[in-house]
Amino acid sequence: MANTLYQMTPKEIVQELDKYIIGQDEAKKSVALALRTRYRRSLLSDKMREEITPKNILMMGPTGVGKTEIARRLAKLMDAPFVKVEATKFTEVGYVGRDVDSMVRDLVEASIRITKQAKLNEKYAVADEIAEEKILQAIIPGAKKAQGSANSGLRSPFELLMGNYANSQKAQYEQMKEAENNKTPEMDTELAREQVRQQLRSGLLEDQYIEIQVEEQHKGNSLDVGEGGMIAIGNIFGDMMPKKTKNKKVKVKDARKILREQEAQNLLDMDQVTDEALHNAEQNGIIFIDEIDKIAGSEFRSGADVSREGVQRDILPIVEGSVVNTKYGPVKTDHVLFIGAGAFSVSKPTDLIPELQGRFPIRVELENLTKESFVKILTVPENALLKQHKALLETEGTQIEFTDDAVEEIATIAFLMNEQTENIGARRLHTVLEKLLEDISFNISEMDEEKIVIDAEYVKKRFDEEIHEQDVAKYIL
Repeated sequence: MANTLYQMTPKEIVQELDKYIIGQDEAKKSVALALRTRYRRSLLSDKMREEITPKNILMMGPTGVGKTEIARRLAKLMDAPFVKVEATKFTEVGYVGRDVDSMVRDLVEASIRITKQAKLNEKYAVADEIAEEKILQAIIPGAKKAQGSANSGLRSPFELLMGNYANSQKAQYEQMKEAENNKTPEMDTELAREQVRQQLRSGLLEDQYIEIQVEEQHKGNSLDVGEGGMIAIGNIFGDMMPKKTKNKKVKVKDARKILREQEAQNLLDMDQVTDEALHNAEQNGIIFIDEIDKIAGSEFRSGADVSREGVQRDILPIVEGSVVNTKYGPVKTDHVLFIGAGAFSVSKPTDLIPELQGRFPIRVELENLTKESFVKILTVPENALLKQHKALLETEGTQIEFTDDAVEEIATIAFLMNEQTENIGARRLHTVLEKLLEDISFNISEMDEEKIVIDAEYVKKRFDEEIHEQDVAKYIL
């Protein structure tokens, strides 16, 4: 995998994760080592490489402490195929519901998207040139036809130039018109094309309407193949049927986007995309299985518990390494990295069946978030919550400033609310900030202030009724 992050040292990977996730150093260290192990494995001989399997990770910790975000951010940084599934959504074979193979099919779909986009990015330079030529063809030939039609909204090449140049360009236009009599039709067309080309590249024709041919997209006409799978009927016949096109009148700026994407798609070799995507899924794929604790057994097993153990037994061969058939071809799961996660507040990892326990050799316990953690989450990461809310409100022309004591108070309130009610981790900060800024956000379009300062007193006033009574009762008891 040609990715700079893929060759990073574990410390460098942790530093990247630190930009977005506060704390949880042990979990970061574990996923960084798992990623580095993949890079080391890629340098081995083919024979040795097949013998080394990923060291799957089991993350334990309450909701909202960063389990999913660590895995998601890691996959995004290394541009690897990544899917998040919930273990509770699967059912044992024979029950109605999703089968466990669907997680691999979802991974392949993610890999196809990533690989296809990477290939499209390589084709855009050529596609831009083709798109420009098609736009020129739409302007110039259409303009000549329009000269004999009173109802046409299109203009001749020289009229087009005239309409888009400022009045200061009139003299130049007259010279061009005078020289027209001395040119052959071919020379005239070529000159007009070059003039229009320069205008296109200068952005002078962005709002000019042109008519282009676009490929019709197949909508609907899908076939349900069971287990949540859908196949577009149009795809069954592949390229046997010619693609249908239709004329569409759009602005030049929109035509450029449509044609660029259309031409890049036409330049793609989908067989190559599929082959690379399958290899990418097999060698670099990450499957994050959330709520794995919910399918853990217990001493008393009856009813649904039997199905839960059945789900574990169905997941086992996929984690161990097996071949799953997808619509793109068979996929081996031997080298896919699996990250299991769960709160394990009721059950324990040892409640999983022994075979599945053995397939998650690396276990990491994530820490509960403290008030200090909340302060850092609000301010430190590159996508910190306060930065997000400031940016959103600045779109209305008003700046929002949070004082240091306000940040401390927000963190304190979030921590107390987690202690007094359900502990939902960092997600509590979203609840607190939405409530805090509710009135400001609602009335901001009518406010005259260019800057609003939020201090600790404002925060206390907004949440006094919600936490004061419970807080006092807690200490009286």
